[in-house]
Amino acid sequence: MSTDTQVASFQDALRGTLFQAGDHDYEQVRRLYNGMIDKHPRLIVRCANVADVIRAVHFAREQGLPLAVRGGGHSGAGLGSCDDGLVIDLSMLRGIRIDPAMRTARVEGGCTWGDVDHATHAFGLATVSGIISTTGVGGLTLGGGHGHLSRQYGLTIDNLLEADLVLADGRFVTVSETQHPELFWAIRGGGGNFGVVTSFLFQLHPVSQVNAGPTLWDLEHAGAVLRWYRNFITLAPASLNGFFAFLSVPPEPRFPEHLHNKQMCGIVWCHTGPEEEADRLLAAVHEPAEPALHGVQPMPYPLLQGAFDDLYEPGLQWYWRGDFLTELSDAAIERHVEYAAVPTPLSTMHLYPVDGAVHRVGRKDTAFSYREAKWSEVIVGVDHDPANRDRIIRWTKKYWEALHPYSAGGAYVNFIMDDEGGERIRATYRDNYERLARIKAVHDPYNLFRINHNIPPAG
Repeated sequence: MSTDTQVASFQDALRGTLFQAGDHDYEQVRRLYNGMIDKHPRLIVRCANVADVIRAVHFAREQGLPLAVRGGGHSGAGLGSCDDGLVIDLSMLRGIRIDPAMRTARVEGGCTWGDVDHATHAFGLATVSGIISTTGVGGLTLGGGHGHLSRQYGLTIDNLLEADLVLADGRFVTVSETQHPELFWAIRGGGGNFGVVTSFLFQLHPVSQVNAGPTLWDLEHAGAVLRWYRNFITLAPASLNGFFAFLSVPPEPRFPEHLHNKQMCGIVWCHTGPEEEADRLLAAVHEPAEPALHGVQPMPYPLLQGAFDDLYEPGLQWYWRGDFLTELSDAAIERHVEYAAVPTPLSTMHLYPVDGAVHRVGRKDTAFSYREAKWSEVIVGVDHDPANRDRIIRWTKKYWEALHPYSAGGAYVNFIMDDEGGERIRATYRDNYERLARIKAVHDPYNLFRINHNIPPAG
């Protein structure tokens, strides 16, 4: 255990801010996005630069402290913090540099996707990210990353050109296809197991205006809509993305008042081509049943990315479970319909299509293994009230248990909770797991970076 003198010396060496229990802002700084999880780190280092990150890694290793890394802080499993250890908080590292000629973005490790969208949109460019702009760049990317642009441009890691890392021994390295290629392979899906990523270099694409928004149907049509959707989206051009959802309509002005708080099923669309092409493609939404709402319209891409931000503010109760699917059978659809009524207004189920460009990369080309999956499913229990904690956990688990037999076996690693165990991690990486464990043994033999969906070092 480090002494007060050692902590004081560490603090003096930092350009950033060190928070300890009892400090004025400690309680605020330690709070997590998922209000269901409450952790009390001994130290939180809000790093001002890469030098602070290096010093913090050295200090945690030398003092034998548990070490957690927080980028945007959106981890549903609460992996951006720890009890009685040290948290490296990257939230001050928010620099972004766009190269419009090369169509690249250099993004520091504390950025959110909203930061990235703001910077890239000025140049008419974007890259693949999630569906909530307050999500951190680091966590989403290291888990693989899928979102509105995935059918056209692949996973986020398929658009990652290089990254800067601080390793467990404090070394700073840049990884790419030509520099430390094994580490570059590992961080593309292997999570936070291999170091602190202080910056990413992403490939950008010409995306500015999109045709986007929801189509909503009455819940009684859920089976018909799902059977139509499974064929329609997989045959649609890659410029069209749409994820399916069960939801309770938010009581907000953007939705007609007669739909407020109504349980429905829907698809959130994103089309990157001309408006008339979107209209032609989406004329098919009337085929399974007449929609109660068809709200697709032209909008700036960042507006779509931020559409859910206000609903899912920090501090809510969250519990989720995920799976990959290679098919959506009639039997699976029947199970979905059984659980279609969400238990609380913010709870939901999403089916994200991960075909198209995602399938053009081999299952062994990156650590992300499920390249043959057609959908990434997530079942999400969410509520404001801690009194509903057990209710949303029960619903999520029962729903997941009913659908898991129809899954491909593993899940998008960012949709795995911390209580699911090591076998779930193995199932997610499949035959890439042993290679990841060998790389871990080389670069982090004592498993300093273990507060994550951990892959222990081989040996």
